[in-house]
Amino acid sequence: MEKRWFNSMLFNREFEYRCGLSKSIESFDPIENQIFEIDNDHSFLNEPESFFSSYKNSSYLENGSKSDDDDHYMYDTKSNWNNNINSCIESYLRSQICIDSYILDDSDFNSYLCGKGINSSESKSASIITNTNETNDSDFTKRESSNDIDDTQKYKHLWIECENCYGLNYKKILKSKMNICEHCGYHLKMSSSDRIELLIDPGTWNPMDEDMVSVDPIEFHSEEEPYQNRIDSYQKKTGLREAVQTGTGQLNGIPVAIGIMDFQFMGGSMGSVVGEKITRLVEYASNQLLPLILVCASGGARMQEGSLSLMQMAKISSALYDYQINQKLFYVSLLTSPTTGGVTASFGMLGDIIIAEPNAYIAFAGKRVIEQTLNKEVPEGSQSAEFLFQKGLFDSIVPRNLLKEVLSELFQLHAFFPLTQNKKESRA
Repeated sequence: MEKRWFNSMLFNREFEYRCGLSKSIESFDPIENQIFEIDNDHSFLNEPESFFSSYKNSSYLENGSKSDDDDHYMYDTKSNWNNNINSCIESYLRSQICIDSYILDDSDFNSYLCGKGINSSESKSASIITNTNETNDSDFTKRESSNDIDDTQKYKHLWIECENCYGLNYKKILKSKMNICEHCGYHLKMSSSDRIELLIDPGTWNPMDEDMVSVDPIEFHSEEEPYQNRIDSYQKKTGLREAVQTGTGQLNGIPVAIGIMDFQFMGGSMGSVVGEKITRLVEYASNQLLPLILVCASGGARMQEGSLSLMQMAKISSALYDYQINQKLFYVSLLTSPTTGGVTASFGMLGDIIIAEPNAYIAFAGKRVIEQTLNKEVPEGSQSAEFLFQKGLFDSIVPRNLLKEVLSELFQLHAFFPLTQNKKESRA
């Protein structure tokens, strides 16, 4: 009884709010297509009372009998009245959950205006829209799906989806976890700036050749975006001038020369500027007798520069020959996902020690290119780091959280020590 009484009171309050006792409302009649206003008009509220009182005084109550027509009319009137009340309640509830959009449909459910969108002149009125249950269900479905899409787009910048398990990782937490998926441990792509923070001691990074930018040496013509415009758009998008960052720094106190490719900049493709910056880095490391690290993340040579991009393979390999053979210095190649094409065919596989990240995609030609060229299916996983490690393609697979310590030990094994240790030895 208490629950029924509460529901009745709630219904009466919502009814009074929507039907004119507390404020005026406007209602859209889908049949007559007219707007009427109710402002404390008790005749509207007294309609069921007058209707039932007329039957109370009629002969059918005195005689205790009624005709089928009377019964049908009474049923229709009650039904219509209930539909109007339900529509009032429904409109009120919709305004409370702040649906601030118009819902368009081919049926008589034409539009709905949320309370947020009502200005001061219209704040005293609200819309009452009548419709069938089926139309309401379909409109609710459309509205929910639309809200889901809006929410996804609104908060998309806060989350990163894992490429392996499709789990969502909060971006701020993911960076502190070195871009390793918290759900499955998959190593996601990292920007070159994040890798500098990962490997280089704070305050020791000194970039080289930052002002070098690509031009259009062969005047590459494309039906899509011009090459120079693409360069400009990627520069704005990534904040980088080219697809590689080069410089010097300290790794656990050990001075190193390091070049880090960035797949976010045109897929890390190797053009003339990328090749020139890496070559200059190798030559500087040779002159300064520094250990060298090259972090590979590339789709290969940049097709917009034609054969000039292919020449970078030979140029870098020649500089590495002098560095490794003549100077007898130590070069570590780090293969990340993806490493393909001309980078794999040149300096990616020339390291004295070749290290790969877990789950890295490493190949010369991509799976799709091989299958289309040879008309043969490439076995699943045959281009993964784990499979290639079993075939002896590189020396070790090192997780990202252990990488800095592993590199530090390798350098010390090859007689590259931290600066502080060198100073202590010289004083002794």
